[in-house]
Amino acid sequence: MTLRISRLSILLVALLAACGDARSGAQDEASESGTERMVERLAQIAAGIDRQQNPFAASAQVEALVARGPEPGVAGGMSFRGQHALMLSYAGRFQEATDSMQSLLDAIDAAGQEGSAEFRKAVAERQAITLLKWEEQLDCVEAREVDRCLLPVMGIEGRPADAPGREAARAFERLLKADPENEGHRWLLNIAYMLLGEYPAGVPAQWLIEPGTFTSENELGRFPNRAADVGLDAQGHAGGAIMDDFDRDGDLDVMVSGWLLDDQVQYFENDGLGGFIERTDQAGLRGIVGGLNLRHADFDNDGFLDVLVLRGAWLPYGQPNSLLRNGGDGTFEDVTEAAGLLDPYSTQTADWADYDGDGWLDLYVGNESSPSRRNPNQLFRNNKDGTFSDVAMAVGADLVGFTKGVAWGDYDNDGDPDLYVSRMGQPNVLLTNEGPTAGGGWSFRDVTSEAGVAEPEMSFPVWFWDYDNDGWLDLYASAYFAGIEDVAAEYLGIPHAGEVPRLYRNNRDGTFTDVAVETGVDRIQYVMGSNYGDVDSDGYPDFYVGTGDPGFEATMPNRMFRNDAGQRFQEVTTSGGFGHFQKGHGVSFGDVDSDGDQDIMVNMGGALPADLSRNLLFENPGQGHHWVTLRLEGVTSNRDALGARVRVTLDMGDRTEEIHKRVSAGGSFGANSLQLEIGLGVAVGIREIAITWPTTGGADRYLDVEVDRVYRVVEGAAELEPLTVPAFTLGSAR
Repeated sequence: MTLRISRLSILLVALLAACGDARSGAQDEASESGTERMVERLAQIAAGIDRQQNPFAASAQVEALVARGPEPGVAGGMSFRGQHALMLSYAGRFQEATDSMQSLLDAIDAAGQEGSAEFRKAVAERQAITLLKWEEQLDCVEAREVDRCLLPVMGIEGRPADAPGREAARAFERLLKADPENEGHRWLLNIAYMLLGEYPAGVPAQWLIEPGTFTSENELGRFPNRAADVGLDAQGHAGGAIMDDFDRDGDLDVMVSGWLLDDQVQYFENDGLGGFIERTDQAGLRGIVGGLNLRHADFDNDGFLDVLVLRGAWLPYGQPNSLLRNGGDGTFEDVTEAAGLLDPYSTQTADWADYDGDGWLDLYVGNESSPSRRNPNQLFRNNKDGTFSDVAMAVGADLVGFTKGVAWGDYDNDGDPDLYVSRMGQPNVLLTNEGPTAGGGWSFRDVTSEAGVAEPEMSFPVWFWDYDNDGWLDLYASAYFAGIEDVAAEYLGIPHAGEVPRLYRNNRDGTFTDVAVETGVDRIQYVMGSNYGDVDSDGYPDFYVGTGDPGFEATMPNRMFRNDAGQRFQEVTTSGGFGHFQKGHGVSFGDVDSDGDQDIMVNMGGALPADLSRNLLFENPGQGHHWVTLRLEGVTSNRDALGARVRVTLDMGDRTEEIHKRVSAGGSFGANSLQLEIGLGVAVGIREIAITWPTTGGADRYLDVEVDRVYRVVEGAAELEPLTVPAFTLGSAR
C-alpha cells in the first residue's frame, strides 16, 4: 500500500457514496422562528445520520469494526487488526493506535507468512505516520506553539527522549533503509527531526533536505500569527472564514464554521481595541452548526451583510444550507426556508452576483453529484421580496458534476457577470452571460472549448482576478491532486506526478492562454481553501493557498505567492511565516486592524478528528506603501456594489500607472472583505479614481484623491466621503 493509494481510498469512498434525504423528520411549526426550525432540523439530521456512512467519522468506524468483528482465518484477523488500528489513528487515539500497530507488526513477524511483506510495510508506514501526527498535535496544536508548525521548523528547544516524534524518526529511517528512493518518507523524516528540534544536524546526511531548499524568492517580511493574542485561535475541523463589517461599526468582524454537524458556527465581533469578543450566542447562532464554507452578501439591500452557510460537502448524505439574514441589531435570523433555499443537497461552494442587472443579488450554488444521485447546480434569481426562484434550467446553467468551485466575473467586459464552474473529475465549464432572450427569458452559453479553460479536471477553488492589471479579468483554476512524495520532489527539483494549477491570461477576445509556467504558478498547491489579496500593498494581487488532502498522511505547507508586477509569482512562504503544515481551509483577506494593509484569516483543521488544528490570523507587518480603502454603496446597483469596476490612476512622479480592482469576495473557498483595500505601491498620490457601477454602467470620477484614507463611495455622489477609522494594535487590549 503506497501513500498515494492509501490517500485516494478514503477519498473515493466519499465520492461514490449515495446521498440520503435531509428532509426526513423535519417538522415546521408556524409559531417557531426560522432559526428555531433550522436548529431543530439540523439536530434531527444529526440524530438520524448513520455516522458509519461518513468515511471520516473515525470513531464511528472503530465502533462498527468492533461490532462486526474479523473475518474468519488468520488473514481475516490480521486485516481486521490493521483496519482497527488505522481507524484509531484517524480518531486521534494515538497511543492506542501505535500500540495496536506494534502488536500487529510483532504478530506478522511471528507468523512468518509468505506474501506478508507488503502488508507489513503498509502497517509500518501507518505507524510512522501516526507517531508523527501525534507529535504534531502535542508539539504545535495543543501547545499552541505555532512556530513548531511552520516549515521549516528550526532553532527550537528539543523534545524529550520519549516523544512520539523520536520514534517516528526512527520508524521513517527504517522505512528508508528498505526503500531509499521514497521521497515521501524522506520528507516526513525531515519533519520529524524538525519537530524534535534536531533539524538539520540530526537528520542522516543521505536523507537530509537542506534548509536552503525552503528559501523564499522574495523577503516579504514576517507575518506573525496573532490569533491567540486576539481570541481567534479556536480549534476545529475544516470550515469557512469571513472577515467583514457585519455590525457596521467601521471595523472587520470574523465568522468561522466547521464541516461536521456538531461544529458550531462562531461569530467574533471586533472590539476596535485590539481583540475580538465571541458573540455567537448573542447573535442568535447557537445550534447553527456545520458548514465547510461561508459566503456573504447583502441579499436584501438593507445595508447589512448576510451570510450563507454551505453544508454537506464530501458527505454521503444531504444537508440543507443556511441563509442567515443580518437583522442590523447584532443578530442573525435563519431565513433559508422562507427564502426558498431549503434543499437537501451536498455542497460547499456558491457565489453571489447580479446576473440580470436588476440591482438585486442572485445566487449560484454548486452541488455535488454522485453516481447514485443527480444534484444539478442551482441559479437562484432574487425576487426582491426576500425570496428566490431557481432558474438554472431555464437559463442553461444547471450543470451536473462534483462541483467544488464557482466564480462570477465579467471576463468579456460587456457589463454582465459570467460564470466559471470547477467540477472535480470532469472538465471545468465557462458560461458566458448572453443576457435577455427574445422571449423575455435569460441565457447562458457554454464557451469552455473556444475559451480554452477546461483544465485541470482535478480542480477545487477557482476565481476571476486581474493579476496583470490590464483591466481584463484573468482566471485561476486550482489543482487538487498531489502527494507528499510529489511535494518533496518539487522542493528537491526532481520530476513529480502532482497536478498543478492553471493561470489563464485573458486575451481580450473571448479566449485565454495558460501562463502558469511562465509566471511560476505551476507549483504543487494541493488546494483546499485559498484566496487572493495584496499583502505587500503594491497594487498587484498575491495569493495564499491552504493545502492538504483529506487523507491522514498529508503533511505539506500552506503556501503564499507574491505577484511581481504581473510578470511572475514568487514563493514567499518561508519569509512571510506562512508555511503551516496543518490543513488549511477557508481563507479571508482584510484589513482587520484598520491600518491600511491586508491581514489574513485562515480556518485550519482537517476532516478527521486527528487533524484538528487552530485558526490563524496573520498580521501584516506593513510594507511602507500608501493605500486607499473604498466602501462602495450601490443605489440603483446592488447595495454591496458586487461587480463594480474600479480604476485607480496613480501619480508616480514622472508618469502615471493604473490599478484595476473589482468588488468581490475573492476565491470560492473563503470570503474576503467586500470593502476595496487598495495598495498603491510607490505612488506619491492618486490622480483619479473611476468607478463603473454594475447595474447602470454609469461611471463616477474623483480627481486628486488623498491617500492613506478610508472613503465611503455612494453611487452617483459628486464627492467621496472621508471616514474616520482609527487603527489599533492587535492584542493590545488583552
